[in-house]
Formats: sequence, C-alpha cells, structure tokens
Amino acid sequence: MDSLTDVAVFAQVVDSGSFTAAAERLSLSKSVVSKYVTRLEKRLGARLLNRTTRRLSLTEAGRVFYERSLRGLREIEEAEAEVTRLQGEPRGVLRINTPMSFGVLHIAPIIPEFTRRYPELSVDMNLDDRKVDVIQEGFDVSVRISELPDSSLVARRLGPCRHAIVASPEYLARRGTPKTPQQLQDHNIITYRYQESGQEWHFRAAGDKPVSVPVSGPIQMNNSLALREALLNGAGITRAPTFVVGQDIKAGRLRPLLTNFETLEVSIYLVFAQRQYLSPKVRAFVDFMAERCAEGPHWD
Repeated sequence: MDSLTDVAVFAQVVDSGSFTAAAERLSLSKSVVSKYVTRLEKRLGARLLNRTTRRLSLTEAGRVFYERSLRGLREIEEAEAEVTRLQGEPRGVLRINTPMSFGVLHIAPIIPEFTRRYPELSVDMNLDDRKVDVIQEGFDVSVRISELPDSSLVARRLGPCRHAIVASPEYLARRGTPKTPQQLQDHNIITYRYQESGQEWHFRAAGDKPVSVPVSGPIQMNNSLALREALLNGAGITRAPTFVVGQDIKAGRLRPLLTNFETLEVSIYLVFAQRQYLSPKVRAFVDFMAERCAEGPHWD
C-alpha cells in the first residue's frame, strides 16, 4: 500500500506543479510529500523530478512513469466510483470550478441547499475566470460559458447565456444614446478581457446582414462583477451577460441599448472528465444544476 500512496502523491505533485501546492491539496506537510516522492525514486532507482528553487520538471523517466501510472490511478478512481455508485449515496468532496461572477451570483447561493440534500457530500468551489484544465487541475466538474467545450470532456448544456448592451442612465445623459452599432465607436466601451470577441462586437438585425464593429475604451477588466460596478458608476457602455445585469435592467439601474439587434449568445455548460462510470457526486450536482437552469433562465 505504501507504493500506491507514493505513486498517488507523485502524480499530485506533477498535477499541482509544486510540492507546496500538492501538500495543500493533500492536507499534508511539504516534508511528508517530499518523503513519499523520494521513497518512490529510491525504490525505482531513477530520478523522476528535476528540482530547483524556481521550477519543477519531469525527467524522461519521470514522464514515462507519470503517464503510465496516471492511467492506473484513474482506473482505481473509476473502480471506487463504481462501488460508490452501487452504494447509491453521493459522498466525499466535490471539487467545482466556475467563472467568478456566475459562481458568486448563481452557484454560491444554492450550495447550502445542495449540501443539505446530500449531507455526506462536501463542496470545494474554485472561482476563476480563466479557462482551467479540468483534468490536470483535479476538478470534478467545471462551469463553462462559451461555445462548445473541448471534445475530450463530457458536456451537459444547462441553458443559454444571452448578452445585452447596457449603460447607466447617468452615462447616457452625459454622452448620448447610440442608435446604431456603428455609433458605439464614439463611446467609452468597457471590454472584458477573456471574451474572444471582446474587441469586435457582432450584431444582426432582422433580415439584415451581420454587422461587426470594432470597439475600444479606457477600461478593460477580467471580471464581470467588477465591470458591473464600473457600469453602475457611469464609466461607459459594455456588453454583459444577462445573468450579471438582468436585475439591474429590471430595476432601471442600467438601460439596454440597441435592442433591435441580436448580439452575442453562447451557452452555459457543465463539463467533466469522460469516464465509464459517472460518480454519484458529479451526477448529483449535474442534476441539481439542471433543475435550476433552463432555456428561459430566471435572470432573463
């Protein structure tokens, strides 16, 4: 059993990128993690990792051993998942990754209900607007708001993510209201860094050809909640998901613009690793989220 533990700890060090990060994930001390890896190298008679003060890298032997052992560890995980499935009750730790704004506004508020429904399950939620590697970073499930996700992952579509062009009444009173997409070029546009079409917005009116408009402004952000605060304080115009600004539009704090034009619409997905047996904890979360998201989500 020691040898299996050594292999699992070694794989976690590689996945985490450092002994310190692996120790945090495993709730062990850094010295204990190093001991496991050293013991494995001694048993194999080969150095698996190049260690420097700045970076950690696999040796040639380490890369071969990691790739082969990873398959074995995943087989063990699937065997455990199948046993758990037979027992029926979701349990253990569910590691979720989600974009910051969607997680804060629409997942964090319902997590208490989820954990009450499944008392033997705990949740570790990571909020990050970048596109993470679900498998490499050890997440059970990730929320993706985009076009179709990577084919290497299983994707469950939860519903649409519509966008609106919005600004505060104060900004529009000061700078005027654009009537056509082209007039956006005369305004301060707040752009979202992680959006592929963030610097060029696309529009379509009924029966017309698509229109593309380059946009720019003095403010760029990588988080929709921060972007919303800038909007409410009159910083400019932006294209924001309705799950962020829908309530502000209803309350009159923000005004929708160019409503005769269709603009960006993508989808909200849950993605997870493709395995023969879907673990009960992932299945429980997928079904739970599907109850709350549909083609006509409440924020629209």
